[in-house]
Parts: sequence; structure tokens; C-alpha cells
Amino acid sequence: MIWLSWRQFRASAIVGGLALGLAAVGLIVLGLTIRQDPYVDCTANCAPLAAEFADKYVNLLYFVDAGLLLLPPILGIFWGAPLIARELETGTHRLVWNQSVTRYRWLAVKLLVVGLAAVVAAGVVSGLLTWAASPYDAVAGDRFTGLIFGLRNLAPLGYALFAFLLGTTLGLLLRRTLPAMALTGLLVIVVQILVPTTIRPHFRTPVASEVPMTAGVVANLSFLGADADISGLKIPGALVVSTSRLLGRDGRVVDLDRYHECVSRSPETAPACIEKLDLHVRVTYQPPGRYWTFQVIEVTLYCALAALLAGLAFRRIRPRR
Repeated sequence: MIWLSWRQFRASAIVGGLALGLAAVGLIVLGLTIRQDPYVDCTANCAPLAAEFADKYVNLLYFVDAGLLLLPPILGIFWGAPLIARELETGTHRLVWNQSVTRYRWLAVKLLVVGLAAVVAAGVVSGLLTWAASPYDAVAGDRFTGLIFGLRNLAPLGYALFAFLLGTTLGLLLRRTLPAMALTGLLVIVVQILVPTTIRPHFRTPVASEVPMTAGVVANLSFLGADADISGLKIPGALVVSTSRLLGRDGRVVDLDRYHECVSRSPETAPACIEKLDLHVRVTYQPPGRYWTFQVIEVTLYCALAALLAGLAFRRIRPRR
């Protein structure tokens, strides 16, 4: 049965192996190139080199991360969805079921062989990307962000397993390959957006603190609203969950007339003007020390969802009386 599953999966495995090989070579070249930068060997007065190093690789790594974020949907679409749906469409499953192989064993072997291949592929990509980008991640201090967190260390393993099981289960339920592929891709992308934005920030109770609005902090914000609301506040290495409006020393919202006067100035002078207002914001965040805890929680969450999908698949395939 394992040999038969491999024969059926062989073409997809060869194509996936070639793509994985190309990705691995690209990531190795990227990692070696990053490590040739002068900043990596710097031992003293490295701040200017660090800023230059981050600016040099931020866009490149952003596009690499964005591209590799498509790996789970691809695994679900091309490895998961057709796995059972194609056999149900062509009727080849009846040949196996009429032999000595039970339905449960047939499904279990398929899930084991292809599911293991999906996890290994995600592990190789995740390991190489984590290694290649580690010097940049150490400088940027933003590995908790939505795009990066899901592509480093353990989390991609859970994503790959979940996407594969989702595609397989949808193929079993819909019994049609193309609809199962389309729905798998859509749902995996929805989950990839939903988890980082609404679920991950609340894995544990956030820490509350107050951050003074210095000129440097204000200059790095991505948005200053007319009603003294802000966005883009960063705490090095942390995951910012929420921020209040700009507050004065008395804890009330800043005098909007004085605030608007500062905001109306040029981008070069506005941060210093706002700093003179002696403002702060209340912020809740997940501290950097929780990174590995969140990695374990997230991979456990996706593995649990994958187990539920596998249980649904086995329940759906059981013989009817």
C-alpha cells in the first residue's frame, strides 16, 4: 500500500522536489550573501552599519517572505485536494477497497506518505529561511510580526500539515478536484490572515505599559490621525496588540488644537513639536520573551486543527450500513 501511494504521488513529488531544490539553492545563496556584508563581522561602533544593513535587505527579504508564504496554500491545493478527490472522480478507489486493504488503511497510508512529505518540505524551507535571514532578524527585531512569524522556526510545519489535511478533507467531501483545489486555496489564505491579526495577539494576556512620545518614536510612526490616534508604534522584538490615543501628562487626550498645530508643520519639525507636548500612549503588547511560547502554541493549534480534519476524513470514509 505504501508503494502504491508513492507511485500515485510520484509525479507530484518530483515536481515539488525540483521546486524545493531551487528554493533551497536560492535561500543558501541569500544566506551566504547576507553573511558577506561588513556589518556581520562588525565588533565596535556598529550602529551606522546596522542601519545600512537593514535598509539594504529589508525589501529583498520582504519579497522572499511574501513568496514563501504561498507554500502552505500550494501544498493544500496541489498535494492535498487532488489526493482523494481524483481517485473518487476516476473510480480507482474501488479497486483498492475490493482488495484486502481496508478503507481506513488506504486513507491512513495516503495521509501519512503525502502529509510527511509536506511537513518535510515546509521544514526544509523554514530551516533555510530562518538561517538565511537570522542576521537581518537580529537587527530588525520584528520577528513577531505577522509575515515573519509564520515563516520562521516551528510555525510553518503546522501551517503545512493543516493546509494539506484541509485540502484532502475538502477533496473527500466535495468529490471533485477543481472545486476542492479552489476552496482549499481560499480557506488557507483566509486562515493565514485571520490567525496573525485576530487570534495570535491574544494567545496570552498582553502586558500593559506607557510609551513616551519622543521625537524619535513619533518619526517612526506610520500614521498620525486628526483625532490624536496613531498606528505603527513599535516595541523592539515585541508584538504590539493595541495603542491608545495620544495622552497628555494628566492622562487625558491631548489638546487637539495644539496637536493640530504640530501636525500641520513639516515632517522634519513635527516630531520635535509633538515631543514638547509631553505626550504618551498606553500600549498593550506581547513581550519578546514569549516568542517561543507563541511558536509552540501556534504549531499546536494548527496540528489540532489538522487532527480534527483527519478525524472528519476517517468518519466520512467509513463503510455505510
